[in-house]
Amino acid sequence: MTDPIEKSLFEAPPMGEQERMVEAILFASTEAVTVAELTARMPHGSDPAEALAHLRKRYEGRGVHLVRVGDAWAMRTAADLGHLMRKETVESRKLSRAAIETLAIVAYHQPVTRAEIEEIRGVAVSRGTVDQLMELDWIRLGRRRMTPGRPVTFVVTEHFLDHFGLESARDLPGIKELRAAGLLDNRPLPGSMQKPDEDEEEATSGQSELFED
Repeated sequence: MTDPIEKSLFEAPPMGEQERMVEAILFASTEAVTVAELTARMPHGSDPAEALAHLRKRYEGRGVHLVRVGDAWAMRTAADLGHLMRKETVESRKLSRAAIETLAIVAYHQPVTRAEIEEIRGVAVSRGTVDQLMELDWIRLGRRRMTPGRPVTFVVTEHFLDHFGLESARDLPGIKELRAAGLLDNRPLPGSMQKPDEDEEEATSGQSELFED
């Protein structure tokens, strides 16, 4: 005879209270929070995933939205109200040409090795360029390839997705959208970075907040 499954001494709080808990955690956090992290912080038996679903609906159309950032969740200002958060004293600085191309290749071809980045760009990749992007927490090391030498790969981070308001790398904009937004000039990027069947939609990422060489 098997022993009965031990029940928790405490019942999970009502869903309305769970929503309040999730809301409080997300507002207080400076970074996006995963469901696993919410589960660990909330009372036993809570269902943060369901609470997130309710909260997301409740915040639709409000000045603050509940957004997904990779595998995590965060509270963010509505996109159409972003201009209210800007400071006139902030100076926008463009990425270096090398950084733009490297970041674009990683974003559109991830996971990608340094050798593959150099093959696409047609020139060697400076260690300083990669270090700058990693210091910004826009790219990170991915899994090693199961090929001779076990080369490491690079992928974009959740911080990168959050910075550009993306849920995943699949939501990356095309070249026309970037140029229309004034985030990219008219200089051609490497041809091998173009998306198939799209003459103008070359792979790149936003130009902002780094340094010209």
